[in-house]
Amino acid sequence: MRLLNAVGRAGMPKQLFGDLDIGHLLNRARAKSGLTDLGDEWILDPLSVLIDSINKEAELHALGKIIQARRIEDALVAHLRVRDYLARQPEALETQIDRVIVIAGLQRTGTTTLQRLIASHERVRAMRAWEAMNPVPILRTADEDRVMRIKHAQRAERMLKILSPDFFAVHPVEYDAPEEDVLLLDHCFMSTSWEALLHVPSYAKWLESQDHARAYAYLRDLLKVMLPGRGETHWVIKSPHHAEYLDLILKLFPEALVVMTHRDPLVATPSFFSMVAHGRGLSSDAVNPQALASHWLAKIERLMRRSMAVRQGANADRFIDVSYYDLLKDPMHELERVYAQAGLDFDNNARNTAEATAKANTQYRYGRHRYALSPFGLTRDDLEHRLGFYRRAFAIPYE
Repeated sequence: MRLLNAVGRAGMPKQLFGDLDIGHLLNRARAKSGLTDLGDEWILDPLSVLIDSINKEAELHALGKIIQARRIEDALVAHLRVRDYLARQPEALETQIDRVIVIAGLQRTGTTTLQRLIASHERVRAMRAWEAMNPVPILRTADEDRVMRIKHAQRAERMLKILSPDFFAVHPVEYDAPEEDVLLLDHCFMSTSWEALLHVPSYAKWLESQDHARAYAYLRDLLKVMLPGRGETHWVIKSPHHAEYLDLILKLFPEALVVMTHRDPLVATPSFFSMVAHGRGLSSDAVNPQALASHWLAKIERLMRRSMAVRQGANADRFIDVSYYDLLKDPMHELERVYAQAGLDFDNNARNTAEATAKANTQYRYGRHRYALSPFGLTRDDLEHRLGFYRRAFAIPYE
């Protein structure tokens, strides 16, 4: 990989290591999928802004350009396949979802643990990592299709372990485990995951100014398409991205129950900064910890203020709060609280399955994530000044 980056820095060959080109990526996606219809092509606006920001700001190394070109290409392929699937099977959009449980807590507050516990219930559907990459079937034969999509995700997991073996201690990315549905929003290029993995401030600023209704309608359609088949009636989705757009969640998902997880921001925030730094290091040698932290601290403050404002004018029954510390102390009790509000039974079978899930997802199974605040140019007082309103609102203790 160091050799590959050295070749890229030497300026050759430009067709591999030059700027990303939207026309080239579209042609490759259409050739790979055998499909051409993007619909009314609304996704090209966010894609154009993203690619321009990557080329001007992200400072990708040679391998990073290959990774991001492939990531965009795969997102376009997925979007093309979704369009084709819905054209052939429009009845899929008639699927009824009884309830969507939306975990919208901040990063590093127990959201992954809670999602996996909730998803252990036989009536609850969670998107697996292998489905995020290819949300609709590719092959006509169901068994063969599942195998092929899983193998695709397994290759991606193996590559991540090679590129960043320490990343799994930060955030486990397992091909068959529940994953953040914000990855589905990647397919329409209206997702904060791009700014988490890349330095793209102009794209991030543009994204904040946009109406995300169409992106969330796209997400809703995908949840309908992906639900049938195994008897589930509920979805559990999760991403801090949703905290910024709870108004759209409540409007477009009238059956939504929003779960907010809470942890001391003096601990959760630098942990997230560290995760972002690890992720950006996959594609760039120019990771600036101070700029990263400045950007994301403002982002975290923004999304928490927006989420709290929405809650003030919403039905309180559509929200439930879960303390990170209560979740660690007695996960079954917290799970039972969520199930009760979501209309799910917590019988012996559900409890046994949840306990088995908890046992299989022990903390530090990939090693301990070690991080500090000082490399990011901030102090504890800085964080408390910016996020103290959030601590006070939910009586979050110091860790």
